Amino acid sequence: MSDILFDEVPSLDLADFTSGDKERRARFVKQLGDAYQNIGFIALRNHGLSDDLTEKLYAATKKFFALPDEVKEKYEHPELAGQRGYVGKGKEKAKGFNTGDLKEFYHVGQELSDIPDSDPIKEEYPENIFPAEVPEFKEVTLEAYRKLEAAGKEVLRAIAIHLGLEENYFDEKVKYGNSILRPIHYFPIENPDSVPADAVRAAEHGDINLITLLMGASADGLQVLRRDGQWIPITALPEQVVVNVGDMLARLTNNKLKSTIHRVVNPPRELMHTSRFSIPFFMHPRSEMDLTCLESCIDEKNPKAYPDATAGEYLNERLVELGLKKA
Repeated sequence: MSDILFDEVPSLDLADFTSGDKERRARFVKQLGDAYQNIGFIALRNHGLSDDLTEKLYAATKKFFALPDEVKEKYEHPELAGQRGYVGKGKEKAKGFNTGDLKEFYHVGQELSDIPDSDPIKEEYPENIFPAEVPEFKEVTLEAYRKLEAAGKEVLRAIAIHLGLEENYFDEKVKYGNSILRPIHYFPIENPDSVPADAVRAAEHGDINLITLLMGASADGLQVLRRDGQWIPITALPEQVVVNVGDMLARLTNNKLKSTIHRVVNPPRELMHTSRFSIPFFMHPRSEMDLTCLESCIDEKNPKAYPDATAGEYLNERLVELGLKKA
């Protein structure tokens, strides 16, 4: 496959893959493979999230983040390493950075009542935490979680075909996986001089997980680093979600699929007083998934780039780097 320098993120239609039509499926898999081997991002239509659910989710998200800090902090549980509930302003920093990002966020994970008692993974996850002040938050976040998880499973099936694996290679690995829905508030800065000069909404980083499904944000700012060193802006259309490769998938494929560095830049100084909202779904496997590089992705030109690790071990390492967990 020739190297492609995309000027924008390729737009794909998940209905092509789920249609049952061999030609449409094959085209989807090829387009996905080309994108993920080059820029690591696509924009996806027909992902299962309705406009109505999206609007309700953003409304509940904005309602929660409008609460006073002391109310939001009731839902902050540092002992959970930020894996459930609220994480306060500036608490998370990107790997290699000392300054916290200009954001606050909320984490919703697998709902324990959805997991059968017979599955030992149930013991690994804490209970979800939901804000009493916004009663609708629970229903809409869990519904969005399930819709995005279902879309993610289809994308992973297409990825498996592209890699020459069985189509259902990832199915059991992500069943009741450690995935996270993260409503984010990039909070207003009334006085830009009051924050560190190097503080940004989200410093450049790669995602930890297998794939990320990102709902359209309320404002511009997301940029991805192209292979030639150029930053290109990404704006998902209202009917799209942006789906990108995470570090776990890059490890598994020995960098055949690209976990592309991305960031959220600050708006112009005169707009620093405005909010930005964004809701990514980080699709994680079960903790026991083996991330050892696939033999089919290793050759003389591409020697094995990563030590063996499970998904749980790698996640733990990264949470420490992000400042959410103590070593």
